[in-house]
Amino acid sequence: MGAPERAEERLRRIYAEHGAALLAFATRACGGDRQRAEDVVQEVLVRAWRHPEVSEGGPQGERAWLITVARNVAIDAFRAQRARPTEVGGAALDAVAALPGDDELDRAVEAWTVAAALDALPPHHRDVLVETFFRGRSVAEAAQVLGIPAGTVKSRAFHALRSLRRILVEGGARA
Repeated sequence: MGAPERAEERLRRIYAEHGAALLAFATRACGGDRQRAEDVVQEVLVRAWRHPEVSEGGPQGERAWLITVARNVAIDAFRAQRARPTEVGGAALDAVAALPGDDELDRAVEAWTVAAALDALPPHHRDVLVETFFRGRSVAEAAQVLGIPAGTVKSRAFHALRSLRRILVEGGARA
């Protein structure tokens, strides 16, 4: 009588002897879904690893046990799938991914809120903010475009930002 098989060797032997038949059976049991069948085979092999006594019945006993376990695992997977909502395909997921996310919607709402608050400012304050913040001009560049001294641009920007903040807070925006 030979030395007992190590668990690793036993599992390799079981897969070599029964893997193809087990995968074929699992594929039929899973309605042709190869990925689900591979999951079933993997689960069956994990259970075979946990139950070394399976090998005591010889190759025919092993195969019978493996097929029985594969059948039960496939049935359990089918029942679990029916208990969950229907899975959607890639096209539906792509369509959902194409919708604007919460961050994009939040940014849009914030942009509309700021635009409305800017409209509430006096034109001389609004013009300074548009030139310095939205068009990215320096104080000197904004002064040149607006035709006013640089000190006036700074002063108007300071007062415009205070007014803008007040308008936004009164409108319910976070400070």
